[in-house]
Amino acid sequence: MITKAISSSSRLLAVASLALACVAAHAQTSGLDSLENFVKNTKSGRAAFTQVVTSPAKDGAAPKTKTSSGTFEFLRPNRFRFVYTRPFEQSIVSDGQTLWLHDMDLNQVTSRKLAQALNGTPAAVIATASDLKGLQADFNLKALPEKSGLQWVEATPKGKDGQLQSITVGLKPTDKGSELAALEILDSFGQKSVMTFNQFEVNPTLAPASFQFKPPAGAAVIRQ
Repeated sequence: MITKAISSSSRLLAVASLALACVAAHAQTSGLDSLENFVKNTKSGRAAFTQVVTSPAKDGAAPKTKTSSGTFEFLRPNRFRFVYTRPFEQSIVSDGQTLWLHDMDLNQVTSRKLAQALNGTPAAVIATASDLKGLQADFNLKALPEKSGLQWVEATPKGKDGQLQSITVGLKPTDKGSELAALEILDSFGQKSVMTFNQFEVNPTLAPASFQFKPPAGAAVIRQ
């Protein structure tokens, strides 16, 4: 999802991106309280992001990193869009039923049923559940100590057959409630993806129709 060296499955795990958080503006608020506030009250969101993927070191060599950037928006339930603009143009779009991955350079589109693609992924944390109980059906949640001015929650997928070890969500308190500030994603191969968000908009007006995706003419479509 970041460069040609990263597989389509890694792209989907890094997402989807999204899905993504809102907090009460009190220092004593815990990460779990902040996350619950987010999933209940942030119905839509929009931000710019930077993503750094670090592969584990091999044979004594230094870890390799890949950096990308783009924009992200979501609308509950189950609609989101990640648009990567650098270093390659790619997009990941959920219309609520299907997850689409479009590689502009290859002119290739991959589609998957959303229910199969989202289970245990970061997007499930950001854009699907409407309360903490809904998240706890699929994740073990643990509040972490505050760091860098953010409140953190670690979400560990309950399913043992997925490709993710953990998802850590960083939440930024504001006087208006909350913002999603960071996602740290560790997969079962030891690859770490860190997404940082800025210019986050809480509850912008987004129409469900804006998340519809139509494969461009001439694109190869792969359905999984």
